[in-house]
Amino acid sequence: MSKPKFSVVPNHIAIVMDGNGRWANARGLTRVEGHRAGEAALMDVIEGAIEAGVKYLTVFAFSTENWKRSPEEVKFLMNYNREVLTRRRDQLNSWNVKIRWVGRRPKLWPSVIDELVKAEKLTRKNTGLVFTMCVNYGSRTELVDSMQQMLDDQAEGKLKGKITEKTVQRYLLTKDLPDVDLFIRSSGEQRISNFLLWQSAYAEFVFMDVLWPDFNRKSLWEAIGEYSKRNRRFGKAVDKPKSRVK
Repeated sequence: MSKPKFSVVPNHIAIVMDGNGRWANARGLTRVEGHRAGEAALMDVIEGAIEAGVKYLTVFAFSTENWKRSPEEVKFLMNYNREVLTRRRDQLNSWNVKIRWVGRRPKLWPSVIDELVKAEKLTRKNTGLVFTMCVNYGSRTELVDSMQQMLDDQAEGKLKGKITEKTVQRYLLTKDLPDVDLFIRSSGEQRISNFLLWQSAYAEFVFMDVLWPDFNRKSLWEAIGEYSKRNRRFGKAVDKPKSRVK
């Protein structure tokens, strides 16, 4: 499969990997089988991002809201995230991928944290794609936590002066990541589900009617192609009145 030529490639792509459960149920399978099928899709998308020249790829692996799912599914997802890291970290390392984790420690299984930390340490010197897994992450929680930390630091005299956007950025879990350029959601749903709210303020959104296990690098490239057609103005505007037809 040859990569198309893009006029513009987004620096940072964020993906909500949605549709695993519906994909499985449509085939008479349980939701967990859909999650299993999504692993191959993720690896193909990572490789496609590398081929396209994307610098940062961030995926929503497990949200703070996902704890509301059945105990069986939560248990599977915890084990699954750990097992995927164990199976794939050496392969990603060989691709020069730098793995990062963003999320809250409370409630997250220690064994999952251990694997995430191991993957980060193994790939910390890599210089290729920065692949960030958001595990036990929610954007509102991230913002509340950062505000609370700012208040605590102010009270202790560690933070002085006016609070600006740059100040907030320094307190976010994603402080080392650039703003999102392209936000993709699979499955046809058109919402952002509490993912990278601050970071996606000026992102271009592409909602694709493809369930995640069927998503691949071609789907990613299609989204990049759509992104390259967009006119990103960042609040600016140019007056271009059309000529009147006489």
